[in-house]
Amino acid sequence: MAASYETDAFFGRSLRRVLVGILLVILFGFFILWRIDNPRAERFRMAVIDRIIPNMEWVLTPVAKVSRIVSDFQSYSRIYEQNQELRRELQQMKSWREAALQLEQKNAKLLDLNNVKLSPKLTYTTGVVLTDSGSPFRQSALINIGSRDGLVDGWAAMDGLGLVGRISGVGKNSSRVLFLTDSSSRIPVEVTPSGQKAILAGDNTALPPLEFLDGVDQIRAGDRVVTTGDGGVFPPGLLAGTVVLARDGRLRVRLAADYRRLEFLRIIRHLPKAPITDPGRLVGPTLPSNTGDVASE
Repeated sequence: MAASYETDAFFGRSLRRVLVGILLVILFGFFILWRIDNPRAERFRMAVIDRIIPNMEWVLTPVAKVSRIVSDFQSYSRIYEQNQELRRELQQMKSWREAALQLEQKNAKLLDLNNVKLSPKLTYTTGVVLTDSGSPFRQSALINIGSRDGLVDGWAAMDGLGLVGRISGVGKNSSRVLFLTDSSSRIPVEVTPSGQKAILAGDNTALPPLEFLDGVDQIRAGDRVVTTGDGGVFPPGLLAGTVVLARDGRLRVRLAADYRRLEFLRIIRHLPKAPITDPGRLVGPTLPSNTGDVASE
């Protein structure tokens, strides 16, 4: 049995070698035939192709189908990669669009600030609103400029449309702006064109009332409300808003400033001519420092 197995194995190896040799000879012959540049060889090659190709169509059809499937898959892969690339570019475009919108809004705010008409005697500095601490009990905001920029308590703050409030608390690098709507805000104003004087008093609402009015019958809805400059706190002529008649029957002011979109504030530098350092002197003359001075008098 072992000798028979070895004989079969030797015969199989010999047969394979013969078949491989014959295949190599045939392939070499085809190679030589296809490389010969001769009219007879060309006619022979065409005759072989005409004889073999039609009979091989059943074999070529699956090959063509597989090739088409591979080509379609490669095309789908390229389309998928292009789609992913377009998605990434679209995401970048969205971020750029958002940045462009923010820059456009900032530019519009700055243009509004430039359009505010102020007296040539007044100078100003511009700050960025850091936080808005508006609440039912306090209406204010923080800005990124302070004493190092020369800010002083009481200076007026404006946006691109009108008066926002005043500086109330100055730090080295930041300051607090108290809004006109805050309940502790009281500023003297004038209603034009009637010229009536009043006090714009904040009450933590969007429409602060006008108080201490004398000629109420001379005021109409839509009249402008501007600062008077009385007391030297605010410079005169700063627009606060327009008069409206509220549902409760009181005359209130629709503020010109847009408190919902505060981003930049212009701080008006205004030094009053006679700053008040001793409130007691508003009531009477200066009293002697000690009783001995009174006795000598």
